[in-house]
Amino acid sequence: MTTHGKNDKASIDTLCIHAGQAPDPVFGSVAPPIFQTSTFAFQSTDQGAARFAGTEPGYIYTRMGNPTIHMLEENVAALEGGAGALATATGMAAVSTVFFALLSQGDHVVCGASVYGPSRVILERDFARFGVSASFVETSDLAELERAFTPRTRLVFIETPANPTLAVTDLSAVAEMAHAAGALLVVDNTFMSPILQRPFRFGADIVLHSVTKFLNGHSDVVGGILVFRDEALLKRVRPVLFYLGGTMDPHQAWLVLRGIKTLAMRVRVAQENAQACAALLAGHPAVGEVRYPGLPGHPQAAVMARQMEGPGSLISFELKGGLPAGKRLLEGLKLATLAVSLGGVETLIQHPASMTHAAMRHEDRLAAGITDGLVRLSVGCEGREDLLADLKQGLDALL
Repeated sequence: MTTHGKNDKASIDTLCIHAGQAPDPVFGSVAPPIFQTSTFAFQSTDQGAARFAGTEPGYIYTRMGNPTIHMLEENVAALEGGAGALATATGMAAVSTVFFALLSQGDHVVCGASVYGPSRVILERDFARFGVSASFVETSDLAELERAFTPRTRLVFIETPANPTLAVTDLSAVAEMAHAAGALLVVDNTFMSPILQRPFRFGADIVLHSVTKFLNGHSDVVGGILVFRDEALLKRVRPVLFYLGGTMDPHQAWLVLRGIKTLAMRVRVAQENAQACAALLAGHPAVGEVRYPGLPGHPQAAVMARQMEGPGSLISFELKGGLPAGKRLLEGLKLATLAVSLGGVETLIQHPASMTHAAMRHEDRLAAGITDGLVRLSVGCEGREDLLADLKQGLDALL
């Protein structure tokens, strides 16, 4: 199974372990080799010229391609069901590359109001300087979303579930809306991973991940990846990534490939733990509100049932004591780690308003549903009873 195989019949569990990889043909190594090199030798001047001209396949320089990185790209393309992928140095390198490649002066972007803070801020502060405008809306509200389109809308950028409000957006409806307007739909699928959601099935044009999170899963690598519905779009974005220089390192790629082998298992264990934690939070007297797609009564439950394989392992909640209570909880837990990021095997807890979304204007945070008292919990793979006991003691201390 050496290519990603868009129509491959293997289960996603099998693809996690095998897609894009095969034993090394030289020495038989089962683990993929790390091609830790900056440049590649040519057999002749004609071969070098042909590779630069694009008439002969092969590697030139690691910024422009590397066998280890390519294995990761093939693997994630298979998991998402895309035509191909481009690995990037960070998740924000993936976001920035999409914007640079697909937007021009005078273009307009429709973006979710509640997305990863830097994804929004780069549009507001940097692309605005180059004449690109953006509207930030609650994308789970399709009427509000539709009103945001203009004749210059060229891109729709969403996260679903949203970060950190966990509102769920109807991908099929948004894709239809975007394509009718002549725009492309880009979906940040970091929160779900391809184990729980595959946006190409619902009309997305580009799917991106911060591979730092679930795909790697061990809090020891930063990286990103872009996956494309068709080859033409990949070819449009690839040179921009190469010129910007936000490409991945082969050792990064190797570590992420290693992490993906356990992706399906990790995601499912963390999700089971999260469901139990969400139930505890929902029933505790110190908690005012819990936002988790797996709880009864979630406002987008019907959408979730259509497009997601499960609710995931991210929970956001408000304490009745507001921000002071939130600080006490964050500092009072013994097992959950006070740190940003998500998707690792360890449970992490953080305060979005002062941490991941601190660069947003206060009024914009509130409009997006990111209140000062909101706490985000990324549930990991620890023993469930240990997690519940830690969460309960932290909450009980607030009473």
